[in-house]
Amino acid sequence: MTNLPPLVAEPIFHIGSFPVTNAYINSCLAVLCFFVLGLLLRKRTALVPTGLQNAGEALLEFMLKYVDQVTHDRRKSMQFLPIVGGMFLFILFCNYFGILPGTGSIGRHLLVEGQVELVPFLRSANSDLNLTLAMAVFAVFFSHILGVATIGFFRYANKFIKIGDVVHSFSHGGVHIMTALIEFGVGFLEIVSEVAKLVSLSFRLFGNVFAGEVLLTIMAGLFAYFVTLPFMLLVLIVGLVQSIVFAMLTLVYLSMATAPIVVHHGEE
Repeated sequence: MTNLPPLVAEPIFHIGSFPVTNAYINSCLAVLCFFVLGLLLRKRTALVPTGLQNAGEALLEFMLKYVDQVTHDRRKSMQFLPIVGGMFLFILFCNYFGILPGTGSIGRHLLVEGQVELVPFLRSANSDLNLTLAMAVFAVFFSHILGVATIGFFRYANKFIKIGDVVHSFSHGGVHIMTALIEFGVGFLEIVSEVAKLVSLSFRLFGNVFAGEVLLTIMAGLFAYFVTLPFMLLVLIVGLVQSIVFAMLTLVYLSMATAPIVVHHGEE
């Protein structure tokens, strides 16, 4: 009987009281690969790029072009590209690294609740909700940090808690007061929407990657290896799409947070 991967990443060993899971090992390997790649690219500074330098510069220009289409501002694009591009490449690498031969199939057998189960040494990093939630928290909270730095704390906070608009509306009276009170209530809905961003970003990526793991495990258990190849292609496509979706949503959040605020009620 095929053992389906559990929802929670399994610990392989402990450093003190800190459990090092198989998904965490995969994410560390991904970071190590990018670190080595960065060192290799840093040494290549030729005016006429070739080989690895040419591929790196072409990739950066390609991503910068798409970031420009969202921001319509090269200065913002240059500011957002390290964040958005880094997330895209990291998620894509982890998604593809997680389906390499040996990932999920090489490990040790342990007795769990009276049954012998295989605990793999490596597991797709994005199939761990801890990682996807951490990236979602970073994306949303960093957008707020940039918003405060760009617009100012009080003007940015007024997006959510519109006390300033309510106070200002009393000098105009009538409809302006009613409008300000409605916008004050809408501000609280904006706070709820920020929490929804965390949930949607993290669970979308986690759910799709984990579902791909389960699908490949079931197909490999029921049929021969070559039958799973079409499903592996599907997992590759989903991995690319989810990387793009996560990165583009992060870019949209950053752009919206740093957009100028439209002033109401004649406020300067």
